Amino acid sequence: MSFPLLTATAALPALGAVATAAVPAARRTAAKWLALLVSVGTLVLSVIQLVRFEPGGARYQLTESHAWIKDFGVRYELGVDGIGVALIGLTALLIPFIIAAGWHDADPLETHSSRWRPTQGFFALILAVEAMVVLSFEATDVFLFYILFEAMLIPMYFLIGGFGDRAHAQGDEAAATQRSYAAVKFLLYNLVGGLIMLAAVIGLYVVAGSFSLSEIVAARANGSLHMATNTERLLFLGFFFAFAVKAPLWPLHTWLPNAMGEATAPVAVLITAVVDKVGTFAMLRFCLQLFPEASKWATPVIVVLAVISIIYGALLAVGQRDIKRLVAYASISHFGFIVMGIFAMTSQGQSGATLYMINHGISTAALMLVAGFLISRRGSRLISDYGGVQKVAPVLAGTFLIGGLATLSLPGLAPFISEFLVLVGTFSRYPTAGVVATLGIVLAALYVLVLYQRTMTGPVKAEVQGMPDLKVRELLVVAPLIALLVFLGVYPKPLTDIVNPAVRQTMSDVQKKDPNPVVEAAK
Repeated sequence: MSFPLLTATAALPALGAVATAAVPAARRTAAKWLALLVSVGTLVLSVIQLVRFEPGGARYQLTESHAWIKDFGVRYELGVDGIGVALIGLTALLIPFIIAAGWHDADPLETHSSRWRPTQGFFALILAVEAMVVLSFEATDVFLFYILFEAMLIPMYFLIGGFGDRAHAQGDEAAATQRSYAAVKFLLYNLVGGLIMLAAVIGLYVVAGSFSLSEIVAARANGSLHMATNTERLLFLGFFFAFAVKAPLWPLHTWLPNAMGEATAPVAVLITAVVDKVGTFAMLRFCLQLFPEASKWATPVIVVLAVISIIYGALLAVGQRDIKRLVAYASISHFGFIVMGIFAMTSQGQSGATLYMINHGISTAALMLVAGFLISRRGSRLISDYGGVQKVAPVLAGTFLIGGLATLSLPGLAPFISEFLVLVGTFSRYPTAGVVATLGIVLAALYVLVLYQRTMTGPVKAEVQGMPDLKVRELLVVAPLIALLVFLGVYPKPLTDIVNPAVRQTMSDVQKKDPNPVVEAAK
């Protein structure tokens, strides 16, 4: 029996979470180092996955399959395609930086020792989320995926509600209420989506007699499984609704600004750069593969919702006064691009959407973590409380600028490639949607550059005068992310080689081909 690499990649952070939580209360530093070492070990296993994965090989590789609940046909089935293995790599890459950036976010407050927050619990919850997200990218059994899809809400709820922004941690009861509100809103939105999905999962089993993704897809391909049109559409809507909440897609997005605004910066990165990717990933893996006809039926409406998300998120980002909520609304706009690329039903659009998931994770992590370092120094999230930071902390300002330029998809940085592919892929099939979505690029330049101007340039405010520049630990967090943004912006081939075969297989599932280019005859 070969080594169960997929199980090991998820089991390591799960066991690490238990071990970190069990570290004695007085050994906070030991708990931090244990969590960091476990996350690095998980990164090593994800790299081994990438090395062993063969882009031109079988669709699902490194597979594992074991009986779980025999009476209901539920199996512990794992496998990764190019999209899944790339997103596992993104998750494993970001978690060490999230842990290092949040090194002091759960330390006890000296002035309010009675409000001590368990450091061990904070890092254990992060590792628990990592384990569930990694396993969800590996699961090829629909019921197993559903369990993970819902279970990851529990540690995220405690990370949002129990470990709020340090800038508002000094005994502020109003801030505690806001954190609780944000955590409950996050939980309720996602639970409602999950319950609707559960009904669809049960319905799928009744129709198909199996939870195995590969078995259902094969049965549909050879004609042994037929779904009535209305049944397929209802099941598709049940799955898509849950994924649209997680993504998040307008108008199911309103939990995200609250959650990101009230969480610590590392937890905000965990939400939007890691957990939310499960939603868009699941659209590709489950919606398009299980319900190809219904996916094509719903495409026009979904593309419209995606375009609304792009413009709406960007417009609200322009008007924000809170740094973290600005990044949250920018992410809503970016997720609109991802969903639009998926349902454009073109190879360029879906390749771009997959790259966007990865590049958005890296760029948002860079921008939000630097913003978190900035906020921790000043103790305020309001843009108006800053000014002239680049004169007193030039390295902080420079890294903040690069993160912002990546967010607006500047050519030469990684998100540009993915956004360009999404727009090209969309325009070739839905030109009106592609043209309107392009406005999101203009608005992104506006909210990013205005944010930088108001916080980093101009006269130095008195409260900013003594602000220290980035420390060594903070530089070690940000520098690799910026280097990766530049590398993938100049040379995205390593990623495209991995994801493109999976995209071609997904296009085959929905029986879609790229539209032929229209060439006008010369006069």
